[in-house]
Amino acid sequence: MDFSPQLLAELNNNSLYQHLGIEVSEVGQGTASSVMRPDPAVCWPFPEQPHGGILFTLMDTTMAWAVLSKVAEGQSCATISMEVQYPQRALGAEFSCRAEVVHQAGRVAYTRAEISDAQGGLVATAQAAFRVVKAHF
Repeated sequence: MDFSPQLLAELNNNSLYQHLGIEVSEVGQGTASSVMRPDPAVCWPFPEQPHGGILFTLMDTTMAWAVLSKVAEGQSCATISMEVQYPQRALGAEFSCRAEVVHQAGRVAYTRAEISDAQGGLVATAQAAFRVVKAHF
C-alpha cells in the first residue's frame, strides 16, 4: 500500500493519536516511523514520563503501519502478540519510534520497533507478530 503525505495527514487526524500525541511521519516498504509528543495527561506517575502503556501503544501503532505498507489493498492487520523491554526510563517531551517488518510467513508478519528519547537514548524495544486480515472499513 502507498502512503502519500496527504494520506498520512488524514490518518494522523484521529482522536487516539491526537490525545496521546502520536504522529506517524513515514510509512513504506515494510518500515514506519513516528513521533510522540506526549500530552501531560498520559504522563504518570511523573511529569514528562509517559506511562509504559503509552510507549507500548506507540510501538504497536508504528509496527502496524510497517505491516500495512506491505499488504494488498483491502487488507489490514491485527496484533497477535507483543513483547516489550524498557531498558531506560522514558523522560522528555518528544520520543521517536522506528519499526520494521523482519519476516513475513503467509498471513503472519513479524516486526520489531525501538523508541528513542530526544537525546538518542533507547527507552523501549519490542517484537510483535501481526495477522494480515481483510479490512473492515
